[in-house]
Amino acid sequence: MKRKPSGWAGRTCLAVSLALSPLLLSSVTTLAAPAGGEPPVSAIDSYLVQAMDSTALPGMSVVVTHQGEVVYAGGYGHDSAGEPVTAHTPMRVASVSKSFTAMAVMTLVDDGRISLDEPVARQLPGFRMADSRSGRITVRQLLNQTSGLSDATIDIREAESASSLAGYVASLDTGTLAAEPGTRWAYCNANYEVAARLVEVASGARFGDYLRQRVFGPLGMSDSTVGDRVVRPARGFNSLFGVWVARPELRDVPYGSGAGGVVTTATDVGKWLISQTGNGPQLVTPRSLNTMHASSQVRDYGMGWGRETMDGTSLLVHSGNLFTYTAVEAIVPGTGYGFAVMTNSASLYDDAYEILAGLVAISQGRTPTVPGGWRQRIELTLGLVAFVAAMLGGLGVVRSRRWANRRTGSPAWRIGLRLAPGLLPLPLFAGCPTLISFLMNGRTVTWEQLTYFAAPLTFAVAVAAAAGTVTTVLRLLGLRSIASTR
Repeated sequence: MKRKPSGWAGRTCLAVSLALSPLLLSSVTTLAAPAGGEPPVSAIDSYLVQAMDSTALPGMSVVVTHQGEVVYAGGYGHDSAGEPVTAHTPMRVASVSKSFTAMAVMTLVDDGRISLDEPVARQLPGFRMADSRSGRITVRQLLNQTSGLSDATIDIREAESASSLAGYVASLDTGTLAAEPGTRWAYCNANYEVAARLVEVASGARFGDYLRQRVFGPLGMSDSTVGDRVVRPARGFNSLFGVWVARPELRDVPYGSGAGGVVTTATDVGKWLISQTGNGPQLVTPRSLNTMHASSQVRDYGMGWGRETMDGTSLLVHSGNLFTYTAVEAIVPGTGYGFAVMTNSASLYDDAYEILAGLVAISQGRTPTVPGGWRQRIELTLGLVAFVAAMLGGLGVVRSRRWANRRTGSPAWRIGLRLAPGLLPLPLFAGCPTLISFLMNGRTVTWEQLTYFAAPLTFAVAVAAAAGTVTTVLRLLGLRSIASTR
């Protein structure tokens, strides 16, 4: 499944937008927080109402848990059918799915049917690559994202066109590794697709069925599934210069994706967060739960959870970004709090993470910062870039003949220097997928994907490239016309 990177890599996608946005200035408002203890529902609701207003998201569902209780679960806004979003609205949670996949693997580890530190190749028939080092990849390294698998060294497009997890794994046979297993961290969805296939082989059940039997079912997550066949969310939204456009997700995955296929609700995620803090029904032993949450020796990333520090508080966090949905989950091991924010939209800026940060602040009796509309500012800046480029392009077209007259007789090298600035946006536009892939730490990005979450950026660069190219061509034609008449 082609999807935006999540977590740290996902937020890197802002870099190119911010580079074009010198007008971006932070603007926030604050909300008084409760003075200790569990935050009242009214404080959370008031904050979320303000957050919805400041971010202008189309829809959002949220859950907050504390130890063994759900403190708050609710929804805001609407879906693409105009229905109100509630705590029971199905949401795609993208790469947040990885924590569920890791849990499925750990249940089989506890059952003795998977070994964390044995090579995957010994436990998963059909897993082979054109790199002898792949035979040393362990299950632990898959879940820690330290296997050496990378979008840059495997044919991710072919893999994600597979009709089954078995086909996905088979497609990796021509790939190589970017590093020796266990030596480098690289976020790659293939790690969790291989892990999901391992679950199928070790359990004898389809991945989605196993999750329902051993993860969703025991926790009472009755509205959760893998893929869209059982529970189909409404279309999500993309933001195009401040207008939310309802669009189908880029591609429905025919196989039960372990990297990003979970569809769930705020109510169900609340049960999951309670279990992840060691309360309520437990799916694995305490030792296995700690193993999932522990960072590897290479990076502060465990198994479907990353460790971050937010205002001095250590959290376990994982974000998820598809092309029309965004999600983030977090737990605070020190206090037993859990949080999840899910939105039915995707854009150049991830508001869900900032909203979650405000919920963490409220839980600690601090004053939360209400998100200040960075998405709107980014898109306004890109809109201005497109407008100015179009105006300059129009002016260049009108004056192209005059420009040619003034340069007639000039040396070719000087004319070339004069024309070069107008052509600069063209290679930038042509190289957009490569540039964005680089900024996203090597994640594969396609043109089709750039018409979704990055539509305002793609449009702005396209307008600049078109304006510069048309102006340059007309100037050259003017020079040629003048030369031919002499």
